[in-house]
Amino acid sequence: MAGKKYLAEQAATLLKFAQATTNPDVAAGLLAKAADLSSKSDEAPETSSGAPDVEQPEG
Repeated sequence: MAGKKYLAEQAATLLKFAQATTNPDVAAGLLAKAADLSSKSDEAPETSSGAPDVEQPEG
């Protein structure tokens, strides 16, 4: 599952696209998806878990 930070960044990107478009139908779809991602970020863990074969750097 994606972490809170990733989902929040994706939602913010969709909001920027929604503000930039002149098509109200596209803007509404982007806003709906941003709201969905924002809702999922509330339930997500703080950080994304890495792939099982990836070693975390020490330090």
